[in-house]
Amino acid sequence: MKMFKVVKGKKIVLTILLCVAAYFLGGRVAMLADTHKQEVMSRSVEENWGLGFSTPGQPPKANATAEQLKQYDAYYIGDTNKKVIYLTFDAGYENGYTSAILDALKKHNVPATFFIVGNYIKTSPDLVKRMIDEGHTVGNHTYNHPNMSKMNSMETFRKELEDLEIAFEKATGQKMAKYYRPPQGKYNVNNLKMAKEMGYKTFFWSLAYVDWYTDKQPTKDEAFKKLLGRIHPGAVVLLHSTSKTNAEVLDELIGKWKEMGYTFDSLDHLVQ
Repeated sequence: MKMFKVVKGKKIVLTILLCVAAYFLGGRVAMLADTHKQEVMSRSVEENWGLGFSTPGQPPKANATAEQLKQYDAYYIGDTNKKVIYLTFDAGYENGYTSAILDALKKHNVPATFFIVGNYIKTSPDLVKRMIDEGHTVGNHTYNHPNMSKMNSMETFRKELEDLEIAFEKATGQKMAKYYRPPQGKYNVNNLKMAKEMGYKTFFWSLAYVDWYTDKQPTKDEAFKKLLGRIHPGAVVLLHSTSKTNAEVLDELIGKWKEMGYTFDSLDHLVQ
């Protein structure tokens, strides 16, 4: 009977040890599988660039930190200790407001970056030339404005950017700046890697507002509430050149930002 109890006791101990080993081994395997899954997702799953504002006048929290993006030559904000604004415009097409925007920028001697698409170059080459002549930077917003996070091959990704480069050089006689903004802010890590491989720097933003619905434009008060209340040191501001409101308020808006102690600089200095 005593021998039986000893054997039985050994079996119980062995069973417990096997269960413990299985538990930890299984957990390790599950953890490795989960890590692998996260790595795969981080490379290929679509992301929508997003911001969260909590304190007025302070930088927002974004999908990624400035440090995480920098490894891919990507940016969304400048030095948060300096009251500098980097003004950018997305230009998907021309509907009559870009001239007023350029007039306001010229009046205040403010540099900007215009991210354009193929349609813009085809329909408005004179405005593109004016942007360059007045000291602004023209960046790559792709030729067809597709969801670039769906571009899983370098061949298709490269074509969207290079087709615009070719059209830009044909229209202006100049090389396009290697500055890229993903259409609609849709991207994945593979996109950032491919853009970097092509020599591009990717730019998101740290301040924007809903200004792109041409049939539902924000009022002046709505624009000022967002663009004055949420401005912050190092802000990369995204506006759309198709916005009637932006064309109407930009002159006054720039003046108010200056009254708040802000200066303006180009993206060239942000990346330096």
